[in-house]
Amino acid sequence: MTNIDHFIAGRLAANSVARSQDVTNPATGQVTGKVALAAKADVDAAVAAAQAAFPAWADTPPIRRARVMFKFLELLNQRRDELAHLITAEHGKVFTDAQGEVTRGIDIVEFACGIPQLLKGDYTEQVSTGIDNWTLRQPLGVVAGITPFNFPVMVPMWMFPVAIAAGNTFVLKPSPTDPSASLMMAELLKQAGLPDGVFNVVQGDKVAVDALLEHPDVKAISFVGSTPIANYIYETGARHGKRVQALGGAKNHMVVMPDADIDQTVDALIGAGYGSAGERCMAISVAVLVGDVADKVIPKLVERAKTLKVLNGTNLAAEMGPIVTRAANERITGYIAQGEKEGAKLLVDGRAFDGKAAGEGCGDGFWMGGTLFDHVTPEMRIYKEEIFGPVLSCVRVHDLKEAVDLVNAHEFGNGVSCFTRDGNVAREFGRRIQVGMVGINVPIPVPMAWHGFGGWKRSLFGDMHAYGEEGVRFYTKQKSIMQRWPESIGKGAEFVMPTAV
Repeated sequence: MTNIDHFIAGRLAANSVARSQDVTNPATGQVTGKVALAAKADVDAAVAAAQAAFPAWADTPPIRRARVMFKFLELLNQRRDELAHLITAEHGKVFTDAQGEVTRGIDIVEFACGIPQLLKGDYTEQVSTGIDNWTLRQPLGVVAGITPFNFPVMVPMWMFPVAIAAGNTFVLKPSPTDPSASLMMAELLKQAGLPDGVFNVVQGDKVAVDALLEHPDVKAISFVGSTPIANYIYETGARHGKRVQALGGAKNHMVVMPDADIDQTVDALIGAGYGSAGERCMAISVAVLVGDVADKVIPKLVERAKTLKVLNGTNLAAEMGPIVTRAANERITGYIAQGEKEGAKLLVDGRAFDGKAAGEGCGDGFWMGGTLFDHVTPEMRIYKEEIFGPVLSCVRVHDLKEAVDLVNAHEFGNGVSCFTRDGNVAREFGRRIQVGMVGINVPIPVPMAWHGFGGWKRSLFGDMHAYGEEGVRFYTKQKSIMQRWPESIGKGAEFVMPTAV
């Protein structure tokens, strides 16, 4: 039994109160540790450490901050598989998927290593007679990240590498469901030479979240999670004068045109719908089948969904692992029952899966197979709501316009994909769709590190996307400086602003 504590001012810190939560291996159902649940005093201690470290870190030349990131990058590459094993042990996703998560996080660290270039401002000589003008970007101070269970390495890395490289200090509040990776990242940052207090970890639940939202020394909050919580984070943080980016829920569609390559489409739907047990904010949960393509796609989907390799994530043959918690398993089971009740045609029922088939010792794990529905309509809850599980719903439409109108009418606008061979269809789809991240024959269009991640509508609260150049702008504030020297100052008082003359 492992005790998972906080990391404050460069060292592990015990909880100030006797409050904790079990950490469980989802494949076996066994409790493997206890994670501390912070009180306000623990959050205050972490913020105080970050606040104390900020002046010296902000004054550190960007190239020296980048060198710490380079060393962190080296350590991550040496120990990426250890991080992946931690993810699989506490989240349950298959090991190869966990490796991919770590790799995508490393991409952001690589991007952050370019911070000297990213922080460069603009300069104009002689904007007015004898006056020069330039802009620069400076760090905000103490910033915080509140991250979800489904990507315990990648999503924190969407935040802290850019924030720290830009000169801020950081407090991470990870999910208590799979918290161990946060401590390993903290230790690697320390080994990389990051000064104590620049990166801190506070384990916890809503108590810790509210303490961060209300703390006057926290200047910005980044969040990834469900839409109701994202809305709460955004409104509460803004009310306390903070800069907020809050990424919310999703209901991602894949529009399949009649000319699409059927085998490639089925491969894409199986991987994007059931990969990571559907516990991704970019998972495809709705297949929008245009015209007669449904009759070609659905029989192949049924065959593939029934033969998914649902195994313990440590088995390298696994295609899908367990559901992250028993409560999540029960919630997904309830949605499947609701879909049947509302009249959707249940083609493959994942509730029948027996965990004993997943591997030795898995009988008490939180197991479920892939589920497939046909004839789903927009009025059904399984269409409207984010299930966050291995449930794929098929909706049939007549043409591209009906498909685009369907997607655009949904409250979420995170990710979408279109499979087609027609360049004009692809171009029009990309232009007309009201979704933040679009894939053409790409099922999971998660942008690369230098482009930035974020949806539209109720999938994003705030104005700036995560990572990329927007991430740099989010974690810095622009300052404009105008300069004139005594020799160029004319005689007499000036009663107007400088003009470009």
